[in-house]
Amino acid sequence: MKKLDWYILRKFLTTFFFAIFLFAVIAVVVDVSEKTDDFVRSQLGLRRIITDYYFGFIPHIIALLFPLFVFIAVIFFTSKMAGNSEIVAILASGTSYSRWLRPYWIGGALLAVILWFANQYVVPKANQIRGSFEAKYIDANSSYTSILNKANNIYLRIDSFTYAGIYQYDTATKRGGPFFLYKVKQNKVIENLRADYINWDTATKKWKIEQIIERKLLPMKEILVQVVVRQMNYSFKPLDLSRDKYTKDKLTSPELDRFIQLEELRGSEGLNGLKVERYRRDATCITVLLLTLIGAIVAGRKVRGGSGVHLALGFVIAALFIITDRFSTIFSTKGNLPPLIAAWIPNLIFLFVVIYLYKKAPK
Repeated sequence: MKKLDWYILRKFLTTFFFAIFLFAVIAVVVDVSEKTDDFVRSQLGLRRIITDYYFGFIPHIIALLFPLFVFIAVIFFTSKMAGNSEIVAILASGTSYSRWLRPYWIGGALLAVILWFANQYVVPKANQIRGSFEAKYIDANSSYTSILNKANNIYLRIDSFTYAGIYQYDTATKRGGPFFLYKVKQNKVIENLRADYINWDTATKKWKIEQIIERKLLPMKEILVQVVVRQMNYSFKPLDLSRDKYTKDKLTSPELDRFIQLEELRGSEGLNGLKVERYRRDATCITVLLLTLIGAIVAGRKVRGGSGVHLALGFVIAALFIITDRFSTIFSTKGNLPPLIAAWIPNLIFLFVVIYLYKKAPK
């Protein structure tokens, strides 16, 4: 890397991290003003509120607007360079336009990798902190959460031949009952198990079922077994039985992949929302790179009006991107648009925007 690369890259990264820091502070201040009553009602100290909520809220809000602030940072510092005729001098010195864009590629790729890793592992862990706090102290009195947290009847398919159901399952205590399970072979029930209670044993990481009656149906006879307690290593876990609005956000990507497979096996509805979330975690990283290039090309031209014109144009492009993203998501979750296409449509559209702007840019 040459001095030019380090010069632009340093401006890029310092502008971005400074902007994201200021935004994080503003977001926390606004959030505190909205949730003051909830914090007082929770009777938690300042330290608990910070560790139990804001350690999750800050990564969540930063990741949510990460691409937008990359875009704004690129437009802001590149527009300043163009206004000072730095870009004209760089190109007039014999540096090609594509060579000038190299540090933008490097900076965009670096931030894209950071966001990709955060989306896969860091942000879901942060959402566990934020979601647990909100579910316990903020959403506790809402009708939506009350319905979800009340006892539910859950039916699931464990594998190709095994079906189960849990009545009155409580996600908070991880306990329910009665519980039933039956296996089917060639359209005939070959095994039937019923238990009064089922609960998750945190020590052994297995399910414990109590007061069991097990029937095995053989061709010429039936075997009946009664057991008081038995520990079972079923393929589903308590998290798989959760039904709250934070579920898909709290799962790391490997956990989300497993959860989607389990939901497909169960034949559950609403899978498109989970799949769009999974594919978007990868697509958003490419978004960072595309918006970096768009910002550099748009702001690299010296125009009358300076940074104001560039920022206004940048906000229009960002708004169009967000609208495209929202529409594709709705068409997937509420319609028949494949989730993979829904997650990548905005990137595909703006890839052509990048190509068009690059060809039209004065070099």
